[in-house]
Amino acid sequence: MEPPASGRTPHRTRVHRAWFVAAVTFVTIIGAAAFRSVPGLFIDPLHDEFGWSRGTIGAAVSVNLALYGLTAPFAAALMDRYGIRRVVAAALTVIALGSGLTVWMTAAWQLILCWGLLVGLGSGSMALAFAATVTNRWFTERRGLVTGILTAAAASGQLIFLPVLSWIVATHDWRPAAVTVALAALAVVPFVWLLLHDHPADVGQKPYGSQEFVPKPAPVPGAARRTLTVLSSAVRTGPFWLLAGSFAICGASTNGLIQTHFVPASHDHGMPITTAASLLAVIGVFDVVGTVASGWFTDRYDSRRLLAVYYALRGVSLLFLPMLLAPGVHPPMVFFIVFYGLDWVATVPPTLALCREHYGDDSAIVFGWVLASHQVGAAVVAFAGGVARDAFGSYDVVWYGSGALCAAAALMALVIRRRAVTAGPVAGV
Repeated sequence: MEPPASGRTPHRTRVHRAWFVAAVTFVTIIGAAAFRSVPGLFIDPLHDEFGWSRGTIGAAVSVNLALYGLTAPFAAALMDRYGIRRVVAAALTVIALGSGLTVWMTAAWQLILCWGLLVGLGSGSMALAFAATVTNRWFTERRGLVTGILTAAAASGQLIFLPVLSWIVATHDWRPAAVTVALAALAVVPFVWLLLHDHPADVGQKPYGSQEFVPKPAPVPGAARRTLTVLSSAVRTGPFWLLAGSFAICGASTNGLIQTHFVPASHDHGMPITTAASLLAVIGVFDVVGTVASGWFTDRYDSRRLLAVYYALRGVSLLFLPMLLAPGVHPPMVFFIVFYGLDWVATVPPTLALCREHYGDDSAIVFGWVLASHQVGAAVVAFAGGVARDAFGSYDVVWYGSGALCAAAALMALVIRRRAVTAGPVAGV
């Protein structure tokens, strides 16, 4: 192993430093996930206190979800320019600011500014493109497994925060819950600044699984220009549109639909908010299992077929959900929650693997754009779900429509062509 340019001699440790970096990344994503748990809990309290329609509140959620996705590819490029640590620490601070300011809002535009704009920008910089950047830099082996573990961090955050935040909202008010989210984001900043290294060369090590020492690349100037250049190349290829389209449906059927509207929909059927939030937390438990397992499968099986199975099964489960909603928790609902948890973001490892297969060194940025489509899909359904509830008095049409879309996503995954070379310039179909 060659020493780094600084002359420091690489040292060996029993556990590779990459796993410590992955652990810090996991904890960081958990802290950022706190605000991702809030939208479904706040819809009814904000409607009751301010008289805002669910469509108006859904619009703020839509801005948040859309910016979460649209910021991700630029954040990946900014990490190449300024380093992971600086970008992530700044993002956590912006999340804390946006969440904290909501306690003083009195108008809907302030909700859109704080909850939509600030938190959307901050959380977008902490999106899955962050996990992709860490995985690409620190690992050459076990990438599917690590991607699954880091993706599961968001679910772990939901598991940790949802029961607590729902109890705070039900017992006290939504404002203490917003302050709790702000403090959680701030609490992670010191860990990021002290422990999250940008590159294996910073500590004189090879990436995990690599046979050669990899020098730290020079900062890449023109982050925005590079992001748009990569997009310009990717949109000329078929795999990009198929991955973006299927991932948009993934976002519509998870963040936009279940995470935003499951709690109020369950409450419509007489279920207490705390009980519905606890069911979402259970989704988080099984999400961890499903996503890590999906990462393991991705290292061994065809990613296209994995995606097709995930989307098809998700669509079938959504068609049954309107019949399962009830005042209490019963075995069929428990089965739905467990199944949906296993499938929640199991789509991420194979999607990221296909980005690597087709786009090589640009895969983190391409995945950021694919994630943007995920969040645009989520934003559309978050808004449309609120409008549908206002118009029809129920969410049934949204459940059925999302189930049909999942069938389309399964077909999209199956028609993505293989690529023999796994690195290099962007390739078409």
